[in-house]
Amino acid sequence: MRLAGKRGKRMLAVLLFCALLVGSLGACGKGEDWRSREVQVIDDNYRTWYEIFVYSFNDSDGDRIGDLQGVISKLDYVSDMGFNGIWLMPVMPSPSYHKYDVTDYKAIDPLYGTMEDFDRLVEECDKRGIKLIIDLVLNHTSSEHPWFTAACEYLGQLEEGKEPSPEECPYYSYYNFVKGDPSSPTFYRVGNTDYYYEGAFSDRMPDVNFDCEALRKEFEEIMSFWLNKGVGGFRLDAVKHFYGDDTSKNVEVLTWVNDYVKFIDPNAYMVGECWDGMNVYSQYYASGIDSFFNFEFADSSGVITKTLTYNGESNSAQAYAKALVRIQNAIRDNREEGIDAPFFVNHDLSRAAGYLRYDERKIKMSAPLNVLMSGSAFVYYGEEIGMTGSGRDENKRAPMYWSDDSQAKGMTDGPADMEPQENRFACASEQMKDENSIFSFYRDTILLRNQNPEIARGTVARLEEITDLDIAAISKTYDGSTIYLIYNLSETDKKEVALSREQYGYTEIAGYLSVDGEKVTLNGDTLTLPSYSVAVLR
Repeated sequence: MRLAGKRGKRMLAVLLFCALLVGSLGACGKGEDWRSREVQVIDDNYRTWYEIFVYSFNDSDGDRIGDLQGVISKLDYVSDMGFNGIWLMPVMPSPSYHKYDVTDYKAIDPLYGTMEDFDRLVEECDKRGIKLIIDLVLNHTSSEHPWFTAACEYLGQLEEGKEPSPEECPYYSYYNFVKGDPSSPTFYRVGNTDYYYEGAFSDRMPDVNFDCEALRKEFEEIMSFWLNKGVGGFRLDAVKHFYGDDTSKNVEVLTWVNDYVKFIDPNAYMVGECWDGMNVYSQYYASGIDSFFNFEFADSSGVITKTLTYNGESNSAQAYAKALVRIQNAIRDNREEGIDAPFFVNHDLSRAAGYLRYDERKIKMSAPLNVLMSGSAFVYYGEEIGMTGSGRDENKRAPMYWSDDSQAKGMTDGPADMEPQENRFACASEQMKDENSIFSFYRDTILLRNQNPEIARGTVARLEEITDLDIAAISKTYDGSTIYLIYNLSETDKKEVALSREQYGYTEIAGYLSVDGEKVTLNGDTLTLPSYSVAVLR
């Protein structure tokens, strides 16, 4: 290209200035429009998952109870947010609102629709690249399950002095029955008999007996049924209770489950609920199950909340970075291929808005502290708009706040015993229009994760030369590529972080998040981060 005369010289000067500007600011040009970068979503089990309680999510038929057709109608919402995985809480027939006490493992609860509705849901998820997993409750059944009612009826008719026989009633061996009062608060009497059954959670949820091979065969048929329906795997409920707190026996059960499921579908994904500390749940990875929920970072007392609300070195940004490495190493000590399953809130926990004191800036910042963790990140429906819910379980499973009109199409009434909930932030339909909303911040966070495969899959290391307690500086390396995540977790202070390009080999800001919308800039080797922000350097 030839530039002549004064006009050409002016144009040349402008071009040279732009080149120098890009060189000095790194991503300033690209950083501002990082949202236009192409996503690099890989079809594996490192996904971003959206947990849905169907009962309260979206109603399609006007009965004020959520259903599968309601979920189908919101799949574009889920996909547009950037999620590529959905976990459905139990959808099988059950006498309870929560449906964790199953009466038929091969059916859909009529309140939620039909098996044809479920088949269509799987099909529509597949079209959008969404992997669908369902809750599988193996630890116990409903007390109304035909297996249990048959066993109790048999014991009630048993002649005095005669011992129960599995040959006469196979279902007797499916549960943990004992003769004589064991004087335990978790055992309940069978009618007027001398027999008692174990129910660690409730008398309506009798625990099953995994020593029974016939029971295991039943569960194999159930798992095969749903895998053949097209589900992408299972969320496994209450895995530490199969044999009380006997980790070795519980791991054996999970090893059997994993081996069977992976025989049917090697690409299936399973995540287990072992509600315990890292030192316990990390041991469960030896079973081969892909993931276990990371309770270390969750809830009002977890790492994320402590980082945002507690003072001191032990709750600093540096401590957060150290915890990321500690969790990674604990998992790999038990299974090299283990996938962490970070989450902040789920259906058993109070919603984050409450224990973050409805501080919108903190609520926003909690998103990257969870979603940008390695592994398969989980988000509970409604957290993306800062919903309210605490106290009894029903309150934590309140209706998705689609509209501020409680009678609007799709709105549900929620569980019958739910107390009135007052949401402090705008409904989803309003937040979707606001580029500064909690919703928009969550969407940007997931986009940043989807644009950089290293975020979910990378091996984490701390940049130990960065010693500011408000700064978490880590690298993530995956498939020969390394990126750097730099967090400013100061609530008030802008921070400058010096990071040698020559030493670390990065060239630009690949994207950033800032709760107040302020820009992150790079001038030479100095990264400037506003309070509550995070940048990705590539």
